[in-house]
Parts: sequence; C-alpha cells; structure tokens
Amino acid sequence: MISNTLLRTASRRIFSTGTSHTKRAASSSTRVAAFKQSEQESRQFYLPLTMALCSWGLMQQTLSSEEETIDKSTAQCLFNSDKKAKEVEDKFAAYWPRNIMILFGPPGAGKGTHGPKIEDLLGIPQLSTGDMLRAAVAAKSEVGLKAAAVMKAGGLVSDEIVIGIIRDRIREPDCKFGFILDGFPRTLVQAQTLDKMLCEEGACVTKVIELEVPDSVLEERICGRWIHKKSGRSYHVKFAPPKSMKKDAEGNPIPESMKDDETGEPLMQRADDTASALQKRLKGYHGETVPILSHYSPKGVVGKVNANQGMDGVWGEVLESLKRGGN
Repeated sequence: MISNTLLRTASRRIFSTGTSHTKRAASSSTRVAAFKQSEQESRQFYLPLTMALCSWGLMQQTLSSEEETIDKSTAQCLFNSDKKAKEVEDKFAAYWPRNIMILFGPPGAGKGTHGPKIEDLLGIPQLSTGDMLRAAVAAKSEVGLKAAAVMKAGGLVSDEIVIGIIRDRIREPDCKFGFILDGFPRTLVQAQTLDKMLCEEGACVTKVIELEVPDSVLEERICGRWIHKKSGRSYHVKFAPPKSMKKDAEGNPIPESMKDDETGEPLMQRADDTASALQKRLKGYHGETVPILSHYSPKGVVGKVNANQGMDGVWGEVLESLKRGGN
C-alpha cells in the first residue's frame, strides 16, 4: 500500500516538473525543446526511484504472503503434532504392555517414600488396596456393596472381592499405561489370582521391586515413629523429631512432649508401631509375602533394592531396577 502511494506521488512529480518547465518556455520551439529536456531530466532522476519503489513494494507483498503461509503452516503443524501425539498415545495404550508394578517391602522399608516418586516418574497411579476398598464402598459399586456387607458383619473381605475391586479400578483412564500395586498381593494365592485376572485383561505383572531392610533396623525405624492423626504428618524420635520433644533421664522421649510442629496438637503412636507388634508383622511378611518373590523371579521381573542406606542411594537403585533388564 505504501509503495502504491509513493508511485503515484512520483508520477505526479514527473508531470508537474514537465508542466512547470513548459510554462517557462517563451516560444513553441523553445517549449518543445524545454519539454524534451524536462522529460529527459525526469527520466534520469525519477525512473530509477520509481523502479526501486516498485521492487520494494513487490518484496513487501512477497514477505507478507510468506509470513501468512508460515503462520498457517505452523498452526497446521501444531495441530497435526497434537493429533499425532494422541494417536501414538492411543497406540501405546492399546498395543504395548502396560507397566504393572508391585512394590514390596516390610513395614518401615520406605514404600510410602519411594512409591510416590515412582508414580511421578512414570505417570502411573499407585493403588492402595485400602484406598480402593473405601472408594468402592463409597461409590456403592457392585463389589463395593459386597465388601460393605462383609465388613458390616465383622468378616474379612475375600480375595475374590478384592480382585473385583482392583479389576474395576484398573479399567479407569489413568491406568491405561499401567499402575503400581501397594499392599497387594500379600499371599501366594492372591498373586496367582491377580495373575489370572490380569491375563483375562490381556496384561501381566511387568516389574516387582523389593525394598530390603534388616529386621533390626526396622525395629528402630518403626518403634520411633509418631504421627499427627488429623494430617498424617509423620515424625521420628531419631530421624525427624518434633520441635517440642523432650527426653527423660534414660534418653527416651517423654510422651506428653510429643506435639505436632504446625498445630501443637498431641502426636500418637500406632498400635502396631511397637516391638511386639512389629515381630508379628515381620513374621507374616517373611512367611507369606516373600514366597511371592519366588513366584515372580523365574519371569525375570524382580528387582531388589538395598533400602538400608541414604534416600538418594535407595532412589538410585530403584531407578536402575525400573530400567528394562534392571535387577
């Protein structure tokens, strides 16, 4: 648009220059000569300018056209990129094996610490049987109603009901790439039942990670643990004591001094966070849960992690175990 205006201005200047020269001529012969001279001068001065302006105008139009094309191309590229990403995602969910993990470890081994890290890393949910059971009961699903009836009668929820709850949960969209099972299976029979259910879903357990910690270390970890019931905040008399903690003459924490850092409310110890309760839990773990590892070992999916070290060291070994071929 600018170039057109300049061209019109240049043309008018050429015409006006010729006219002014003509008026100044005294006779017809001199007017002709003056006109020719004026035309020649105008051509010499304005023609190159006009050509330059034309070239500049064409260049601007070309650049504008190219920018518009690039914008359209970029938008189309982004649209296609999102579309392709969705297609790849759907194919991965449909044809690649889901990343189905089981996180094992005795009480106090660090499952609650490293489970969420794996969850964030892989983008798959960590499923707790307790949470799934409560959600199913609250949703009043078919298996949830069965579980509620059993619990109301004071009985133990059967493996069949638990498997049904897991089956419903892993069909939800956030589990399409996989999930992490925490707290299940606890027995060899449950593991076999889980395998059967997954097989019917066209899937299988792809990784089992065991966090190994000596029993003697676990007693120190578990028995020194205190919690704030409302928030779930956890403290430890040795590793993470509350600011209010005071000790008696023997070096043991005074219960009345154990208070939450944020609210000042009293802390509590779980009933099973005692030495005697821990021994029973460890006996059950070694007697029933460990054989599950023997069940999955021939499949080449079991990875063992030394959890009796600093958190960074433990996480480093977890990452190695998560890799294909990791042990």
